[in-house]
Amino acid sequence: MSDSRDDAVGRVGRTPAPDGVVVVDKPSGWTSHDVVARMRRLAATRRVGHAGTLDPMATGVLVLGVGRATKLLTYVVGADKTYLATVRLGQSTTTDDAEGEVVAAVAAHDLDRAALDAAVRALTGRIAQVPSAVSAIKVDGKRAYARVRAGETPELAARPVTVHRFDVLAVREALASDGTAVTDVDVAVECSSGTYVRALARDLGQALGVGGHLTALRRTRVGGYGLDVARTLDELAADLEVLPLAAAARAILPARELSPREARELSFGRPLEPVPGLVGTREVPVAAFAPDGGLVALLADERGRSRPVLVLAPA
Repeated sequence: MSDSRDDAVGRVGRTPAPDGVVVVDKPSGWTSHDVVARMRRLAATRRVGHAGTLDPMATGVLVLGVGRATKLLTYVVGADKTYLATVRLGQSTTTDDAEGEVVAAVAAHDLDRAALDAAVRALTGRIAQVPSAVSAIKVDGKRAYARVRAGETPELAARPVTVHRFDVLAVREALASDGTAVTDVDVAVECSSGTYVRALARDLGQALGVGGHLTALRRTRVGGYGLDVARTLDELAADLEVLPLAAAARAILPARELSPREARELSFGRPLEPVPGLVGTREVPVAAFAPDGGLVALLADERGRSRPVLVLAPA
């Protein structure tokens, strides 16, 4: 997707946007890279990154970091996510979603609801999931989707993921464009990072013996960021809303309030005494805040001390 000339011209000469997080309601048809490119123009800085891609077909929450907030994205990527999706039962595709070619079709009207519910339950909890063949996972140093485009059939190993919730919201019978009798199932999914909803659609269809693929996907939450704080690109072009660094950290990490002395020590990169019951790790650190509310550092507890893994307000 190309940016409008007005957007590019409108930011010329402006002060770069402040450090922080921008939560975008990504439109269908845009890649995550398209959204980042647009935000670089709106924010007047190239220092913009995203916390986990969304397929072009998908819509919904895409978390972007601007300036120093790009350093927080590591901790957003691993957060749990929620989705609303539609699974079409009765057709399998090359990509496990509607963007691929149909490779198999089986009439899927009059599906037994008890069998559907049982198949959904079997895909709930901690499961071993084989990612979609067109995922971004590297196989021998090359992205799986690139191997598929080159005519290869990459073998991807199953990986442990957790599906916290997989709820059937509605079931509808329909006719596909090729005349196949299909059943569309609207679902809500809450899952760990690394879970492919396309693969859930594929596996649900396989379990029922009719094949399946994803026809719609909307991400409604990434960690502490939901659609309630997401804005469309048009809204952001009119009024760029950046969640300040401190507020962005509070939304995703446990917090520690510092005394003036502690804030000063951390600004020099010195460790602090740990707080009982508040444990940070390098994967999920504690966000440490100065008395004025500013974000000073991220802390991990190691060797009996709370040590800074990232200082954001150096002395």
